Amino acid sequence: MLRIAIPNKGRLSEEALSLFEKAGLRAQFRADRALVARLGDHFQAIFVRAQDIPEFVADGAAELGITGADLVQENHRSEVKEYLDLEFGQCRLVVAVRDESPVQEPADLPDGTRVATSFPGVARRFFESLDTKIQVVPVSGAAEIAPHLGVADVIVDLTSTGSTLRVNGLREVGTILNSSARLIGNSEALGAQESTQAVSELTSALESVLRARHKRYLMTNVPRDRLDEVRKVLPGISGPTIVDVLDQGKWVAAHAVVDEARLYETIAQLKELGAEGILVTRIERLLP
Repeated sequence: MLRIAIPNKGRLSEEALSLFEKAGLRAQFRADRALVARLGDHFQAIFVRAQDIPEFVADGAAELGITGADLVQENHRSEVKEYLDLEFGQCRLVVAVRDESPVQEPADLPDGTRVATSFPGVARRFFESLDTKIQVVPVSGAAEIAPHLGVADVIVDLTSTGSTLRVNGLREVGTILNSSARLIGNSEALGAQESTQAVSELTSALESVLRARHKRYLMTNVPRDRLDEVRKVLPGISGPTIVDVLDQGKWVAAHAVVDEARLYETIAQLKELGAEGILVTRIERLLP
């Protein structure tokens, strides 16, 4: 049974458990506050702090883990392999300065700049790539206050919308990396054939849920004599599925997977072609 380290609280934990459940791997706890849970017959979830998960995986305490790409980069362990971008928990690690600062981009910062951050490893490597020698001021949270207290000149911190930075009188001058939740693993611990197959099946199951998130299944009756036009509106994955309707051949039923973003436009085009009985449903999983 392979162990998967999952964040023990917060949105990453909730999203991860929801994703596993949609993939058919609902967490089964022995008690409300249990730190372990079964995920089907082949996986066991262990719940730990998100920032500790890269280390747990690198050391082999868990064969797999789910945590943010920012934390994986901060850990910077070669034993950890990224298997899948899970697309939730999206944020950016940015460089920010006070509003009144003349700095317009990270390369403008002089040697000796004090940088407050809870990502010292990533910050150092980033500024080294710019050939800038910085002084890291480690903080465990609330880095936004550091420039106003004179503790640091700039900060390197996570943001989703930038609103917290703006409220605190800070301005972004550069993005170091884009982050989201990732499925990571210990490639050495997963070297056995059985483990490799289990990971392949897991990533396939999770991908099928992710693939379905922004898709909808559309069914409608369309005039048979307008099928050529319908095919252009409903390309689907390999073209729409056409089924005969028992009405002397005037109508056929067209089924197709449609991008959610194109749904409004697609329905309008189908109505212009005389489509009737249009039904749209969500898709739980979609495998190619």
